[in-house]
Amino acid sequence: MSKESGSGDNPPEVPAWPAHLERRRWPREPTDRRERQAVTQPGLVPSHFSTLGLPPAEQFDAWRQHMAPLIDVRQPDGMFPDDGFPAEQVGWHLGDLLFVQQRTPGFSYERSRAMLRSSPIDHWSVGLFRSGRAWTEVDRHVAETGPGELLFRSLGYPYRGRMTESVAVLLFMPFELLADDASKLEGANNSVLSGGLAGLLVNYINGIESNLSTITAPEVPRIVRTMRDMIVACAASVTRPDATGSPVNIGMMERAHRYIHQNLHSGDLTPDAICRALGISRTRLYQLFEPSGGVLNYIRRRRLLQAHAALSDPTNKRPISEIAEAAGFDVAANFTRAFNHEFGANPRDIRKMAATEQHVAPLALSERQGGATIGDWLKSIQG
Repeated sequence: MSKESGSGDNPPEVPAWPAHLERRRWPREPTDRRERQAVTQPGLVPSHFSTLGLPPAEQFDAWRQHMAPLIDVRQPDGMFPDDGFPAEQVGWHLGDLLFVQQRTPGFSYERSRAMLRSSPIDHWSVGLFRSGRAWTEVDRHVAETGPGELLFRSLGYPYRGRMTESVAVLLFMPFELLADDASKLEGANNSVLSGGLAGLLVNYINGIESNLSTITAPEVPRIVRTMRDMIVACAASVTRPDATGSPVNIGMMERAHRYIHQNLHSGDLTPDAICRALGISRTRLYQLFEPSGGVLNYIRRRRLLQAHAALSDPTNKRPISEIAEAAGFDVAANFTRAFNHEFGANPRDIRKMAATEQHVAPLALSERQGGATIGDWLKSIQG
């Protein structure tokens, strides 16, 4: 297995995580008492997952169920469920960015092509290891990641790998947030980001982590924009001849995603219309979207995500029926059923929550019956 080079910087000291995160003030200190209260009022409420309170024999199964929407996990050879699996995750929902702090024993993982067909998750991810190592394979290319190194990956492609006992920070962003730069990013899939830009990104992630409990809602969009731009800059500097997909495939996929995004609310958005616009055959179109579960499934998920965003916006006063129609549903019951299946809540509950909650993400989705999964966390962010 080959190892890609990391940034070369010394890894930061592992923080006392997650209960005793260092708290720092932002450089500007408000002088007016009311202004100070508005700025320092925390805007983020984390979601928690932990196996520590369970009997050892039940811990790994709980972890497996929590991660099931994203990956299939297995214990290393020689380990058994009775050995226990003390794992913790804390998820911070920053608008279009999910920031996850994770501490786990070693395990192996796989996101198979079959899983992609039924999964609504096609996000980008960046992993920063504090301790431990991971080996991840995509299309026969293996990337090895260690402390202080950044692994960039698309969840829209199959992958598999293993990791040792580790502490890590994981960032997740929906595809649409970085859609304009898809050709640059997909060429860097499953790469270790390195160089001076990667070092700056590591420092920025460290700074955000140390301030998660004091970040306010008005600061979130600026943080997400900065994080997005830094990630794009790092990924754009990656050149690898065996990157996932040929340049032709990547360019065509970018054009397809952009066309769908621009015509998402058109009643004429059909596979035939997309083929005519791109000048490709239906077979070619279906091949492009096969890892995403098909082009129609992709369009449906994008429309439901935009409907969720509209219902989550307290300034959007459009009737739910209009939002449903824009999402391609003529029958209200069908929209409610599809929306509930996708997000675990009905449209009226999301709108009601948006009118009363001050948080920047629909955190109530994490309270679904049967317990939250990482899939619930990922569904709370959309581009």
